[in-house]
Amino acid sequence: MHTHVDWRWTERILWAAGLAALGVWAGAMVHHRVGAATELSKFTAARSAVPPAPPMARIPDLSLWAPERIQAWRDAQKEASPPPLAVLRIPRLGIEAAVLEGTSELALNRGVGHIEDTPKPGGEGNSGIAGHRDGFFRGLKDISAGDVLELETRTSVSRYRVDRTWIVDPDDVSVLDPTGTPAITLVTCYPFYFIGSAPRRFIVRALRTGTMAARAARN
Repeated sequence: MHTHVDWRWTERILWAAGLAALGVWAGAMVHHRVGAATELSKFTAARSAVPPAPPMARIPDLSLWAPERIQAWRDAQKEASPPPLAVLRIPRLGIEAAVLEGTSELALNRGVGHIEDTPKPGGEGNSGIAGHRDGFFRGLKDISAGDVLELETRTSVSRYRVDRTWIVDPDDVSVLDPTGTPAITLVTCYPFYFIGSAPRRFIVRALRTGTMAARAARN
């Protein structure tokens, strides 16, 4: 009789211990999930507080480039450079290039360059962007009125439509004069396949047609 009673008490104790352990486990899981949710919330808040990373351009299509320019581009990758201001894309021509500040040889070997004293890419006014005719801007030889350009900055994506192209002398800086409509002016040397220092400049003027937030454009 005592043995049967002792066994029942032992069974009850074991059940109580099991339920207690289950309660501890459940409490731990709730704490873990709440903690994880809190950490995710903190991460989201922290990420929102950090300025967005600059956009990135993929490895360019080098098929039209001069061999010397290809080597210069490869050499430029070994040197430190500030983050790009934007990425310029011309989908029909397969052009995608990082827009770096200034028109130094390093900047123009790594990508294309924002011309000093013109509005920042994606801003108001007439933003000048220069590139090498035997590198990133070789494809401009085939550009046409109506082609679409896309300029992605850290915060927005602006689209432009080519209004016109023309050829000027190197000292004609009027192409960078302010415009009544937000615009991009692309500048490269001309003729595209000239041997030596090209004597003229090829100009592309594109007018902005719309802008949206960068995240909305990616969704």
